[in-house]
Amino acid sequence: MNNILALNYWVMGGFDARLDAYSAIEKAKSYGLDGVELTFAEVIKEEITDEEIVKLREFAEKKKIKLKTMATGFYWGTSLSSEDESERNKAIAFTEKYLTVASKLGVETILILPGWVEVPWEPALPVVPYNVAWENSINSLKALAPIAEKLKVNIALENVWNNFLLSPVEMKFFLDTIGSDFIGSYLDVGNVVRVGIPEQWIKILESRIKAVHIKNFKREDACGGLHGFGENILEGDINFDNIKNALAEINYTGPITAEMIPFSRLPELKLPDEQLAEITAKRLIKLFR
Repeated sequence: MNNILALNYWVMGGFDARLDAYSAIEKAKSYGLDGVELTFAEVIKEEITDEEIVKLREFAEKKKIKLKTMATGFYWGTSLSSEDESERNKAIAFTEKYLTVASKLGVETILILPGWVEVPWEPALPVVPYNVAWENSINSLKALAPIAEKLKVNIALENVWNNFLLSPVEMKFFLDTIGSDFIGSYLDVGNVVRVGIPEQWIKILESRIKAVHIKNFKREDACGGLHGFGENILEGDINFDNIKNALAEINYTGPITAEMIPFSRLPELKLPDEQLAEITAKRLIKLFR
């Protein structure tokens, strides 16, 4: 497979952005990777200037490191599916800025959360009726579609543990209801394991997949919790031969990015972890080269 292989920023820089973007690019290069997935509103600040964007883009080009995708943790606090209109509007405005910066940086796809029915590990967050989350998320994304189309940046919905869009058939129908070539799926094969089989998602979603996250998951205790996400991307219930075959079958040519957040360390999850980043990069290359 000749896909661009990248590493998500969080394992290198943590959620509080302890590593600057230039250093993350340098590390990705030293690991033998093709790219790095930087994070918006974290290592890439919302107030970044055009001059700073050009400088960062040119640095990545010089190092021959691709910035094909960008991620963010913003939507866990501000949802596109919220029952609160002001919150939805805030999420839409943020996404417009996200898209704009991505376009200027040369990023092709941004990761977003489409919303949630509930967030199991955050009981303080409101539970949203499924039909309300569906309608609000679709309306928010339809409002954003023309902007994504104008800027030619994909909005890719990640399948997360949000009790929303739980099957590939449902995700496919949801995306087709929006009806934009620039709104698709950011398929996380590790996140799928709790509710399905990742290669089936790949074959059903086909060209709707704009980007792929790689991690592994163990279905211990009937998928009992976050501890199933371990530190070794090679250990778990995912059959990576099946993943590679399915991606080849749909002619997927987009980036493949390792997102290693070792929830097996809970309750004392500590990132960044430079050693884990380097080991994961080597394992990703072993899997897909």
